[in-house]
Amino acid sequence: MAANFWASSHCKQLLDPEDVDKVPAADRERGITPEEFRLVKIHMSFHIWRLAQQVKVSQRVVATAVTYFRRVYTRKGMLEYDPRLVAPTCLYLASKVEESTVQARLLVFYIKKMCGAGPDDKYRFEIKDILEMEMKLLEALDYYLVVFHPYRPLLQLLQDAGITDLTQCAWGLVNDTYKMDLILIYPPYMIALACIYIASGLKDKDTTSWFEELRVDMNIVKNISMEILDFYDTYKIDPQRGLPEDKISPVLNKLLAKP
Repeated sequence: MAANFWASSHCKQLLDPEDVDKVPAADRERGITPEEFRLVKIHMSFHIWRLAQQVKVSQRVVATAVTYFRRVYTRKGMLEYDPRLVAPTCLYLASKVEESTVQARLLVFYIKKMCGAGPDDKYRFEIKDILEMEMKLLEALDYYLVVFHPYRPLLQLLQDAGITDLTQCAWGLVNDTYKMDLILIYPPYMIALACIYIASGLKDKDTTSWFEELRVDMNIVKNISMEILDFYDTYKIDPQRGLPEDKISPVLNKLLAKP
């Protein structure tokens, strides 16, 4: 793996915010709005997290899988690449890249256990489906699989600031950033700084002078912070169940409807 973010394929693939939320033409024609596109990405990111809990992989594997998932949909549409299949395949691929390989048959087993296995079940996939989709994902990702995450810089920055007591709070905030597209837009260390900035406010820690010494662009840190806080205000997500069924089902039905 590349040791330096600035020389990595991840850095070269950072996008402008307006390029992340574009709904592909075929999905638009099906009536999918930018907001519904976001809802599916949130819902399936949560699905990846639930599946990861079953197969017992690390948060890093989950974060890499969600990054792949979100990156794919900056290039492909949901009608072309079914998100219900892309999500577990991203987890399968991420587990291999992060050297925590999960067998495809185990993913299929737990998907059926979590979502049902009836003949009409909308999450019914087999091992061959995941293996075939893996090849498509590799092409869609241009075989660029290196992902840098905010977790390591977060720990280093907290240590540097002498506020390691904020670790749990800030770490939880970083986890939540994967419900958004921030990892596709900003360098990981800036996301880590934004999470420290929010955690400092929540825990009444004065980090003003420390941030000044860092000489980072505080406008960017504050913008990321506002995006995170706005997300919490906009989407009321149950930490165990994800989005309410009545919010996501109509969108999935629209995607799955026969033309």
